[in-house]
Amino acid sequence: MCNLYSITSSQSYVRELARALRDISGNQPPLPGVFPDYAAPIARNNGGTRELATARWGMPTPLFALKGRNSDGGITNVRNVKSPHWRRWLGVESRCLVPFNSFSENEVLADGSRPPVWFALSEERPLAFFAGIWTPQWKSVRKVKEGETTNDLFAFLTTEPNREVGAVHPKAMPVILTTPEEVETWMTAPAEEALKLQRPLPDGALQIVARGQKKDP
Repeated sequence: MCNLYSITSSQSYVRELARALRDISGNQPPLPGVFPDYAAPIARNNGGTRELATARWGMPTPLFALKGRNSDGGITNVRNVKSPHWRRWLGVESRCLVPFNSFSENEVLADGSRPPVWFALSEERPLAFFAGIWTPQWKSVRKVKEGETTNDLFAFLTTEPNREVGAVHPKAMPVILTTPEEVETWMTAPAEEALKLQRPLPDGALQIVARGQKKDP
């Protein structure tokens, strides 16, 4: 499960690669460590326009998983897109791009520690996107101390890992879009076609760029 990533590319470059025509995200600083429930930039379809905006990381949790809990911190990674809970957010209007430069998975060591291992498309950490979904103005208690709040929320899809990620985390990796064609398919195609992108990157497409730290670089 990917619960930590970085986005350090400039705001203007994210807008350019995402082909966002509008920017309502404010002044976005580099984010070398994005954790669950953090606010982070996404490029989303909204009212027929692609825009760069900010949302909190963690989509609404299925009701059955909230029994006995008094808060909903959200689901960061979505794998089972056949679930009725997630199907409502698979239309074009609910898809988004989550920009990143690197992401981490925790490696389980012999001493029981779980240090993060950071992956990127190359040592230069070029900008790419996770295939995301989002929902607007969701009312919930994210944290008990906050009480009920209303937030735009997002998460991204996962799939089986490729060789590099699987050696560290054998269960899953994020769905990554690396070409303009994949970006446009995710943001504009019917769900049946867009979901064909829920597949691992080819073996050799990622490399380990850092180990141990909670931020990258």
